[in-house]
Amino acid sequence: MPVIRFFEEDITYKLKHKTALKNWIKETIAAEGYLLKELNYIFCSDQYLLQVNRQYLDHDTYTDIITFDNSEVEKLIVGDVFISVERIRENAAKFNVTETDELHRVIIHGALHLLGYKDKNPSDSKKMSSKEDFYLHLRSF
Repeated sequence: MPVIRFFEEDITYKLKHKTALKNWIKETIAAEGYLLKELNYIFCSDQYLLQVNRQYLDHDTYTDIITFDNSEVEKLIVGDVFISVERIRENAAKFNVTETDELHRVIIHGALHLLGYKDKNPSDSKKMSSKEDFYLHLRSF
């Protein structure tokens, strides 16, 4: 049975609309032609995510999200998505959007990475942003 879980590391964070979020993520995955097995979202501090970035990616920078694809089967989603709540808050203010909207954008961004979307060059970033916008508009909560 497919499962999406939400965890906290190094912070206390009260996520709202968990069931609606899970359904939205599942619908996004299905719409892209993938099967969900297991997806974990880990909400954490900047410092925690910086340590993950250093340890696993050899990057010494703050970031809002890191996604790990743990699947060994094509079109099957098994992954972990680490999200810095501090970066979400800062970016929401920076981009003049609500924290909830920024959080949802980053949540779906992580899922899109697992669905094969990239964001390392301008063309890929444009496609990623377009997909984020598309799925954000499908939210019903």
